[in-house]
This record gives sequence, C-alpha cells and structure tokens, in this order.
Amino acid sequence: MVETFSEKYDVVVVGAGHAGCEAAVVSARMGLKTALYTINLDLIAQMSCNPAVGGVAKGHLVREVDALGGVMGEVIDAVGIQFRLLNTSRGPAVWSPRAQADKKQYRARMRQVLESEPNLRIKQAEVADLFLEKLGGEGNAGKLKIRGIRLRDGRTVEASAVVITTGTFLNGLIHCGEQTYPAGRSGEPPALMLGESLRRLGFEVGRLKTGTPPRLDGRTIDFSRFQVQEGDRFPTPFSFRTRAITQPQAVCWIGYTQPETHEIIRRNLHRSPLYSGQIQSRGPRYCPSIEDKIVKFPDKLQHQLFLEPEGLDTYETYVNGMSTSMPIDVQIELVKSIPGLENAEMIRPGYAIEYDMVQPTELTLWLETKKIENLFLAGQINGTTGYEEAACQGVMAGINAGLRVQGKNPAVVERSRGYTGILIDDLVNKGVDEPYRMFTSRAEFRLHLRIDNADERLTPLAFEVGTIKQNEYDAFLQKQERISAVSRFLLESRLSPQSRVGEAVYTRLGMMSGGRFLGAATLTGASLLKRPEVTIEDFAEWIREGLGVSGTNSGADGAIGLSREEARRVETDFKYEGYLLQQEKQIERMKKAESRRIPEWFDYQRVSGLSREIVEKLVKIRPLTLGQASRISGVTPAAVSLLNVYIEIFQRRAAEQRAS
Repeated sequence: MVETFSEKYDVVVVGAGHAGCEAAVVSARMGLKTALYTINLDLIAQMSCNPAVGGVAKGHLVREVDALGGVMGEVIDAVGIQFRLLNTSRGPAVWSPRAQADKKQYRARMRQVLESEPNLRIKQAEVADLFLEKLGGEGNAGKLKIRGIRLRDGRTVEASAVVITTGTFLNGLIHCGEQTYPAGRSGEPPALMLGESLRRLGFEVGRLKTGTPPRLDGRTIDFSRFQVQEGDRFPTPFSFRTRAITQPQAVCWIGYTQPETHEIIRRNLHRSPLYSGQIQSRGPRYCPSIEDKIVKFPDKLQHQLFLEPEGLDTYETYVNGMSTSMPIDVQIELVKSIPGLENAEMIRPGYAIEYDMVQPTELTLWLETKKIENLFLAGQINGTTGYEEAACQGVMAGINAGLRVQGKNPAVVERSRGYTGILIDDLVNKGVDEPYRMFTSRAEFRLHLRIDNADERLTPLAFEVGTIKQNEYDAFLQKQERISAVSRFLLESRLSPQSRVGEAVYTRLGMMSGGRFLGAATLTGASLLKRPEVTIEDFAEWIREGLGVSGTNSGADGAIGLSREEARRVETDFKYEGYLLQQEKQIERMKKAESRRIPEWFDYQRVSGLSREIVEKLVKIRPLTLGQASRISGVTPAAVSLLNVYIEIFQRRAAEQRAS
C-alpha cells in the first residue's frame, strides 16, 4: 500500500517547548520548509516550572544558543523583569546571567518570533506515530529511515527529517499526594500514542521525574517579612544582538523555612509519593524537592526560599525552593509555616511528574537516532532537565536535521568549543540515570568557555550552516575588530607617567613618588592590565585618545568604543593570558586524541584483552574516535590504548590484503 500524505515538509518538529522552538527556528532559517506540531498552540514555550532563564552554567548555554542562531536569548531580553549576573565575586569563567521572565509575555513573544519566520508553519495536532521506510543498498540491511508522521486525527505528513522534543509529555503521570492522573503537565494531556510508538521501535526507554512548587496569590503575602532581592542596576543581556534592557524591572524576595516547616514534612512523610513508593523514578539530584531536603539534610535548621513574580500584570508568585508532591492539605500547612505566608492563598499546588525518556546512548553526537536515519531527539526526552539544556539540544538537532535534508555532513560542537558540546557528549557517551543538569564544573576548559566569547566560538559555525544572516555576521566581525583594535593598542602602547592616566595608575602601583617616575621603564597597557590593582576602566581616557574614539560612541558605556562586556572581555584576555595559553595547549592535545578515528567496520569482539562489559558498551555506543571512547563510563585508559593498537593492526592487515 502506498501512503498518501496530506502535506509535505523538509523538517517536522514535534513539541513546542524550548527545544522544539529552537529546532524549528534554526531549520527554517536554513531555508527549509519546516512545520512545528504541538498539542496546544496557546502554550508554545510555556514555562511550566520556574519562569526564569539562565543561572550558573545555564546562562552559558543560553549565550551559546544565541551564538548558534537560536532565539531564547533575544526573547528573554525582551520580556525579562529582573536580571542578575551571578558569581561576580569569583572569576569570569563562572560569571553567568540569569533573568526572571514575565511568563505570559515570554510565551507570546516566542510565538511572535516563530510566526515571523517565513519558512515555518505552526500546527496544532497530536503526533501519534512515525512513518518509516527500509533503506536499500549494500550495508543498509535492517536500517530504517524516517518518511513522515501520522497525526491522531488520521492525517499523514511527509517529512525528510523529524525532530522529537516532547518534554515531559511522553506517558506523563502527575503525582499530588496520593492522587495520580495522566498529564503532560498540569491541565494538558500526555502523549501516550507517540510514547508507545517509540517503545515498539525498540528504543531503550526509561522513566524520570521532575517537580514544581506551589504558586501563591501575591495579594495575600506579607512581603515586609522577606528580604528584598534587587536586580542588577545595569542588566547583562543574554543575546549578543541586544543593545540594552529597557522594559520595567521587578524585585524578588528571600525567606527561609522554619523548624515547624520541617516538622510538618517529617510528620507527613508517609503521604509523600517520593517516600511511599508511589514514585519509582529518579528526580534531579541538584534540584531536590523540599521533602528530599529535609530527609537528606536533617541537621540543617533552615532552607532558603525565593518568592519570584510570574509577571508584571499578575499577582501569581512562584515559591522557588519549595518543589513538592505532598498532598494539597500538607502543602497549605507548609506554606503557612513560613513567616510572611501565614495568610497566603495557594493559586496552584505543587506536583511531581513522571515521564518517559529515551536513553541518549541511542543517539549520535549530532542527536540523530542510530536506529532510524533522519530522526532526531532533543530536550527532556534525552534525559535532561531545564529549559536551557533543552534549548541547546534543540538548536543542534534542528541544525543537523537541516544539514541531513541538504545532504551535508552533520555539525558537532566539540567539548573544547562549548558547553553545548559537553552536554551532548556526556549524554551520548554516558547515558543518564537521573535528569542531567549542566554545571561549569563539567567543563575541562571553563576559562576558555566564558559567556563573553560564546559568539567567537560558535557564530562562525552558525554562519556556515545558515542560521544567521549576512548582516548579523558582519556585525559580529565588526565587534571582533573593535576588540582587536583595543587589544592591539594596549599591547603596543606604553603609558606615559606624565599623562593624567599614567600618573594615577603608576601612583596606585607605587611607581610614582612626588611626581617622579620610579620604574626602570614605562609599561605597556597590556602589562599594566595584568596587575590586579588595575582595570580597563582606568585606561578609558587614554584608549579613547589613542584610538580617536568619541566619548559618546553608541552602545559603549565606557568611552572606549566598546560595550561594558566587550571591555571586560579585553581585560579578561590579558589578566588570564597565561592560563588561557595553558588551556589552548590542553585543547590541542584533546583534539589530537579526537582525531584518531575508529573505522565503522571495526570489530570490538576481535580485540583480545577487553572485558565483556567494555565490549558491550563500545558496540552499543559505537564511538567515532578514541577521544569519544575514552569518555564512555567504564572504558579505562588501558582499554583505549589497546583499541589504538588494534586499529593499527587491523588497518595494516586490510592494506596488505588490498595490495595482494
């Protein structure tokens, strides 16, 4: 029977969460006819948990999404209601932006961005099944390729590539105390038919859990009992294209649990689905429920809570730090035990949700399934948690789906090039047994992977694959030239002690006395900038005069022609030059390890000395290089060394056979 398709697209994206939105946008920007299918058009990019973007390491991912041509950064910049740059008391490697979002406006703005893409169509329908075809030709025995999707209403859609980004909707089950009911998130049906379809196709499917806290009516909260948390005076944007944050800003509030709060939880622990045995799957270790906090940290007398507004035109308030699946009556009791919340009214209770995920060892490094050609997975279906982790996968899955359709080689972000590459590499090589969350500690070269240089690392790739336009790339090149011009000036110019700037700087360094210069020779700006006592702001007047830059240069807050962040980047490159050079050498060594490819025909069963467990993992994951093999959990350095020897042996034998 020949299937008749009602519509045809180059790329079809299933699910309109953060991964789906990014995948749809980038494939459309690559010039491909793209369709985004979602169960509810009105809840595109819904922030079902915390209405915030960024945070430690997560802010790095959003910057990389932006550099790769994604849209999360520009959307949060437009609707963020409180911006904070985190970790500024530490080094620049771990500085990371975070912004509270207006939840309703975020959703509306994302839909507006999607609808502005001429190659993208947004469709409301539930995807029930996948259409596949068997591949012909030598070496393709048993292999399958995507051909399209079937909708629950019976329609069929042809697609050259499909990206599945179903979030928590695959066989989702909500828990609120003893009550359970199927849902993708509160108030929305789960994706049952697609989940069963993936199981039938033989994918290794697991179950994970996540949760959310209660929401309160701000009119019933006594905010005077909480500590005010202001945003930054000068907000740090997420998108490299954002010139300034101009919309009104809000404040958040900080409070703490009390001994009474902890006692209520202990007294009702038997009613918690987490501890009654009702929930079997694992949740995110680094974002535990309030029940978990009390049980696992019994000596801690209080836990921090953040009251965060869900928007500027609503009283709904998110209680960050109180994620729970306790029964509603217990949740009410918990809330009222917090000073300032004695009279608080709950708008929505917290809940936990269990959902299906596909073990990411089923994927290649470009997020294509190994079983089915041109089928890609991104987001929580791959075992991650968080909007940001989902978004970066969505960008890469969308890019690679587009490249597949165009008949081009896939794009892979190496670990040394971005947190996006680290996340995907970790998922594919190690798999997950709990929701994966990004941390800066996962990066081998985190000083190299800063928020301020994400565009330098990834925008050339975005331009190459077509996710950013020529004018955007030209703006990127102009920015690089501005930074280079200031850097060259500081490297080549010596600061005169007779100048006003020179006298101030040398005096601070103890190199001037009574107007007389005490040093053996004047120093370059680069040398001086390496001193901890000196910042680039100290050189603003000197740089401006040296480069002939106007003090009213648009987009520059210091009068040196650079934005605040661009100036900080110049300073960081000089202050940490030695460390950066050291990391560059380490990166080169890693690339050499990565460059030794493992042939597709390589037979691990014939390698004497490998344990059965290691052979099973290598056969399952099929690493492309020795570097990738070395990062598979349980694969020892000795095993990698053995692989290297046998690759040479097998290749030599193959060459001898061809010669004879």
